[in-house]
Amino acid sequence: MSEIDKVIRLLLISSSTTFGSAYLDHAEFEIMDFLQGVSHIVFVPFALHERSGYVAKAKQRLERMGFSLTSVHDVSNMPRAIDEADAIFVGGGNTFRLLKALQDHDLPGPIRRCVAAGMPFVGSSAGSIVAGPSLKTTKDMPVVQPPSFEALNLVPFQISPHYLDPDPASKHMGETQEERIAQFLEENNEPVVGLREGSMLRIEAGAVRLKGPHTARIFRRGKEPCEVAPATDISALLLEPARLVGARS
Repeated sequence: MSEIDKVIRLLLISSSTTFGSAYLDHAEFEIMDFLQGVSHIVFVPFALHERSGYVAKAKQRLERMGFSLTSVHDVSNMPRAIDEADAIFVGGGNTFRLLKALQDHDLPGPIRRCVAAGMPFVGSSAGSIVAGPSLKTTKDMPVVQPPSFEALNLVPFQISPHYLDPDPASKHMGETQEERIAQFLEENNEPVVGLREGSMLRIEAGAVRLKGPHTARIFRRGKEPCEVAPATDISALLLEPARLVGARS
C-alpha cells in the first residue's frame, strides 16, 4: 500500500458554514489548532466571481483568529505569493471556476511544490475537492470549462463535500449523491469520501483522520460503502490505489 508523505499537512473542510453558524465558526478550533505557528496565509478566492468581497470576508474572519491574509488575485506574481506564505487557504464556491483559474494562472505546480515541502493547506468545499486527483465528484454546474479536469492531486482520493444521505420519504426522483458517486466508481478507481456538513479531514504525519461531529461515508470501487466514526484514522480505506503528492508538476 502506498502512503501519503508524512510531511504533507492538509485540512479539508466540507463547507465554510453550517446551519445556524457564521463563516468558519464551526471549523475555527480545528483551523487554529492546525495552523499553530502560522502567521501569514495566502488566500485563493477564484471559486467566486466577486472576489474582492470574498477576500474581505475571509480576511476579517481569519484576522480574528490571529492570522494575516493576502489574496493571490491582488498580487502581480501569484507563484511568489504562494512561495512566501506560511499556509494556503483555498476557499469554496464553483469548482469549475476555481480549477480553471488555477490552471489559467499556472498555480497547480507551485501549490504542489509548497505542499510537498510541508506548507499547510486548508481547503473548504470546492477548495477541498481540488485537493484530490480531479473535480469529477463535484455537484457544481460547469459554468466555465477548465483546460483539464485534473486537480491538485495532493491526495490519492476524492472528496464529495456537502454529502446528503438519501431521504426515503422524499418524492424527488432525481439521482441521489450516493448514486452519482456509484457512477463515478463505475469509471474511476479513486476512493471517495462523502463528507457531511460540519466535518473535515485532517491529514498529517501520513494519516487521514476524520474530524467534526458526524460520521463520513467511504465509497470504494467494487466494495460496499462504509461509515466511519469521528476521530477515526481512515488511511487504510483510502490509500489503495494511491499516488503521491508532487507526482505531477
